[in-house]
Amino acid sequence: MSLIQSSKNNYIKDLRKLARKKERLAQQRYLIEGIHLVKEVLKSNAKVQAVLATEAFEQSAWLDGIAVQWISGEVAKTLGETITTQGIFAVIELPELERPATLNGAWLLLDQIQDPGNIGTMVRTADAAGFNGVVLGQDSADLYSPKVVRSMQGSQFHITIYESDLLTWFADFKAAGIPVYGSELNEGAADFRTIKPQNDFALVMGNEGNGMQASLLEMTTKNLYIPIKGQAESLNVAVAAGILMFQLSATN
Repeated sequence: MSLIQSSKNNYIKDLRKLARKKERLAQQRYLIEGIHLVKEVLKSNAKVQAVLATEAFEQSAWLDGIAVQWISGEVAKTLGETITTQGIFAVIELPELERPATLNGAWLLLDQIQDPGNIGTMVRTADAAGFNGVVLGQDSADLYSPKVVRSMQGSQFHITIYESDLLTWFADFKAAGIPVYGSELNEGAADFRTIKPQNDFALVMGNEGNGMQASLLEMTTKNLYIPIKGQAESLNVAVAAGILMFQLSATN
C-alpha cells in the first residue's frame, strides 16, 4: 500500500474522530494503539478493518501476511493517544453481541463505574479469573474510549463484554437460578468469606464514590463486604473486585 504522509488525509481525519463516542457509534468502529494490543487483536476473532504502522515495522515478522497501511511518523503522532506513540494501530469493528441464550459461569456487573483505569483493571481481573463475561451498566464510562481500551490491555478480546441495562440482567440471572452478589459496606451485608465458592454466580461492583444503586442492592441475592482491619476507610473498587472474584469462583 502507498504511504500516507499527511495528517490532513481524509481517512486519517475520520480515524482521529474515533476518540469521541459519538463518532465511534456513527462509524461503528474504534481504534487501538500499540504493539501489544495489535498483536492481541490479530490473534482474536475480532473484525479488524485495517492495521496502520510506520515504516519501522516493515521487517516485523509477526506482521507477515497482514495487509498494512503504512503511515508517516507525523500521522502516527496525530493518531496516537499516548505521549510517545509506538507507531502501530488497528481499526476494529464494534462487536455486535447477542445476549447469551443460556446463562452460566461467573459474571462481573459494573454499576456506574466511571474511572477508565478501574474498568480496565476489573475486566483484566475477570479475564484472569476465568469469568464468562462482564456487563457495563448504564452511566459507566464508555467501553471503547481510548483510556478504557488501553487499560484493558487486550482482555476485551478474551472475554465477552456487554454494555446494557443491569436490571434486565438481574432478571435473567434470577430466571436462571443464578445468585447475584452485591458489594456493600454496612452492617446488613455479609462477610464475603462466609460465601462458599461456586461455578455460577454474578458479582456487582458499584460506583467509586457512591457504591451500588439502592434499587440494585435491594434486588441482589446477598450483599457482601470485605472486613477492613486497618485504618483505611475503604478499598479501591478494582482491588475489592479482585478479592471477591477470586474468592467466590470455584474454578480458582
